[in-house]
Amino acid sequence: MKNRIIVLGAGLVGSAIAMDLSKNHAVTSVDKNQESFKKFKSYPSIETIQADLSNTETIKSIVADFDMVIGAVPGFMGYQTMKAVIETGKNMVDISFMPEDFLQLDGLAKKHKVTIVADCGVAPGMGNIILGHHNKNMHVKKYECLVGGLPVIREWPYEYKAVFSPIDVIEEYIRPARYIQNYEMITKEALSDPELIHFEGIGTLESWNSDGLRSLMQSMKNIPDMIEKTLRYPGCIEYLKVLRESGFFSYDEIEVNGNKIRPIDVTAKLLFPKWKLKEGEEDFTIMRIVVEGIENGEPKKYTYNLLDRFDRENNIISMARTTGYTCTSVANLILDGGFKTEGVSAPETVGEQTGNLAYILKYLKERGVKYNIV
Repeated sequence: MKNRIIVLGAGLVGSAIAMDLSKNHAVTSVDKNQESFKKFKSYPSIETIQADLSNTETIKSIVADFDMVIGAVPGFMGYQTMKAVIETGKNMVDISFMPEDFLQLDGLAKKHKVTIVADCGVAPGMGNIILGHHNKNMHVKKYECLVGGLPVIREWPYEYKAVFSPIDVIEEYIRPARYIQNYEMITKEALSDPELIHFEGIGTLESWNSDGLRSLMQSMKNIPDMIEKTLRYPGCIEYLKVLRESGFFSYDEIEVNGNKIRPIDVTAKLLFPKWKLKEGEEDFTIMRIVVEGIENGEPKKYTYNLLDRFDRENNIISMARTTGYTCTSVANLILDGGFKTEGVSAPETVGEQTGNLAYILKYLKERGVKYNIV
């Protein structure tokens, strides 16, 4: 008998998750926008429900009859969605990347005896799983993650396309970046410490400090140096700083012709059409993870390289593949009994358990998402 899985959110990533899971499970997709379901035309087995997921009572009612829940809603909805799912007593894997500390729901999840894995995308997500694995098998001294999702065609002026909620993307440009240096937390403004870095097959990209370590700052206090940096095409930092310093990313209301508005809402409304991937446009995901330390008494360095491209055959963008399939691999891992920890877990906890990283890498490779490990 197939497991019944419900996917909350049918955006670019949520729809890819639903399509992947439908190969082996009975899947239902939920979204407020009926148009989102058009992507399932070639997947008649996927059932759909049109519903407003901002209503927690609606969420509880919808998920009640399912074996597992996947959270793929925008970040600002993530925490309340996860809380509602926990209170319904359902296991969940989530990629909403909520701004709140999801571990605050750990006690509630343990009370309801459910297994929840949060931040289960590519970064955060796969990077955490990799580090969790190595932290159990060696004395890690350094962790670095460089990651970005970019359009193949560089189109003026932004040379960028967003696959998540535009406000969630803008958060990367305004949220202070935190990293660990010599066991101390360092906080700098987003977009700081730019570097130009060469990647085989892509060329030169620009990196900057972003706030992507998240749960690792609490769970990996034994590691002296950890950092994550975002990758974009060279030149983007300058125009993003101009927009930020001019107030376009501000959440503080201003008055315009007697109406109070948040500048970030206007900016998101203006930018989203320019950032939206058009039909047929292709993207790629680039990531380099370096883990250094001492293993069996000897210095050891592991480098994980990922270069994933748009899936032309199935018309699925790379960021949806790399993010979504990490999520679905962990969902299948839970359903297969490979991860049974009750409570809310960060993805590094999944990686700590023997065999889980190998399971996930194999699952991803079967779907064409290949990590080159050296």
